Amino acid sequence: MITVTKAYLPAYKEYEKYLKKIWASGWLTNHGPMVNELEEKLKKYLGVKHLIYTNNGTIALQIAIKALNLTGEIITTPFSYVATTNSILWEGCTPVFADINDSDFNINPDKIIPLINKKTSAILATHVYGNPCDVDAIKKIAAGYNLKIIYDGAHAFATTLNNKKVLSFGDVSTCSFHATKLFHTVEGGAVITNDDEVAEKMMLYRQFGHIGDKYFSIGINGKNSEFHAAMGLCLLPMMKKFIGKRKKITALYDKLLRDVNLQRPDSIAGTVYNYCYYPVVFENEEKMLITKSLLQKNEINTRRYFYPSLNNLPQYKGEACPVSESISSRVLALPMYYDLTEEDVSKICDLIKTCR
Repeated sequence: MITVTKAYLPAYKEYEKYLKKIWASGWLTNHGPMVNELEEKLKKYLGVKHLIYTNNGTIALQIAIKALNLTGEIITTPFSYVATTNSILWEGCTPVFADINDSDFNINPDKIIPLINKKTSAILATHVYGNPCDVDAIKKIAAGYNLKIIYDGAHAFATTLNNKKVLSFGDVSTCSFHATKLFHTVEGGAVITNDDEVAEKMMLYRQFGHIGDKYFSIGINGKNSEFHAAMGLCLLPMMKKFIGKRKKITALYDKLLRDVNLQRPDSIAGTVYNYCYYPVVFENEEKMLITKSLLQKNEINTRRYFYPSLNNLPQYKGEACPVSESISSRVLALPMYYDLTEEDVSKICDLIKTCR
């Protein structure tokens, strides 16, 4: 089976070095030395002032919404993973969907302004497939209407825009370190900000609202363990290698599929991409489904990522978003991971061509 994604595991002996330290210290969780070390190294890597390591990317979104005191309506994208919308709903706010661009599949800034009203408290946008949103346009809108900005950067680790890491934008950015991600800690995530006050709130919210015997606020268990942090410490030095390999795989897909009528998402000027996914959009849903079925019969796993358009979720039937609905019905994420071979990519592309 060729899977759509596959977690990279370091050499066991490399991870074992950290396991021995854990066994020697007996410190398994609750802000241990490896969690602290990983946070410091990630802050340096991403060029941000505050990074708080969490147990997953969904909790990161919920903590961000809570720390910014968001209420009422949050304008968001219909083209993202369900966690984006679920986090808004879970925190008692109402998602309002602004349609996406048909070029990069990110939220369309021109669609945001007509949706703003007295109930609007923030914009929560996703850097789809790691491609940056139009952060300048969104910042201008937010400033004009006194709105907060959260960026769901689950896919955006290591991507840069105009020489700045994408995760440094917004009032808060969040990231996922799930096993399927470019950089992972098996399970994990982070909230990221340059605001001292917001960082203090998010730190407290992550750990039940207290430090030692002193209680300061409400809180939740958003902590992560030494075992998860150890995986991140093993993998972080390998990021250049990971991205380089994915870039080569992307180039091969591009070459072999150049004569096939498939749309690929664009990146805005100034982007240095992380090559975390390889999504393609077919002419229509029927051709996509035929191709997906053929690949599955040949033990090649793909994913309709993202599907459905989130404004059509059963838990929240939102306003029509025709661009998102169209893209989500036709998009397919092809296999992309470090161990994927050239032979695998050639096989995938040959099968796709037979469906044209």
